[in-house]
Amino acid sequence: MISHIILASKSPRRRELLALLNIPFDVLTADTDEQTALKNPADIVAELAKRKADTIFQKYPAETENELVLSADTIVVLGETILNKPASHDDAVRMLSLLQGQTHHVFTGFSLKKADKQITDFEVTEVTFSPMSAEEIQTYIEVAKPFDKAGAYGIQDDFGACFIEKINGCYYNVVGLPVSKLYKTLKLFQD
Repeated sequence: MISHIILASKSPRRRELLALLNIPFDVLTADTDEQTALKNPADIVAELAKRKADTIFQKYPAETENELVLSADTIVVLGETILNKPASHDDAVRMLSLLQGQTHHVFTGFSLKKADKQITDFEVTEVTFSPMSAEEIQTYIEVAKPFDKAGAYGIQDDFGACFIEKINGCYYNVVGLPVSKLYKTLKLFQD
């Protein structure tokens, strides 16, 4: 199996998920422009994940030489509306108000890159929220502080889990990294 990875992510959740694979890793991050003209959610997350991996290779050439870099990007999609990380408390209220009582999709793109090879893919999971009252939304935001989470929620949050009625697909994808698909893709980088 792979002996070492560089994770290109600030997300503590992605660090926890990558640790499940029992592969040693270091973390390098680089601010990447996340603006895109793309409209298809799968294309968006794949493009942003690829861009993050490419940025790490450009910014840290010595550190990435002979290394495998993993990057990822997650968005929440309700109908035609893309919900990224909330910009403010009011934005989080808006997002959770939209999601409550609805089914939405969580897209996570990931990119694995070595100097001579790059594979970029994505996973999608369907999530159904239970109805939430305005008071429950306010309480959730105060307790979970979901400002670093796409769609303003974390499926793994203690209080947030109370509002997930069902999921169809990979649970870990909703947290931020499709572990099973990632593991299968990592096998394509074995020496």
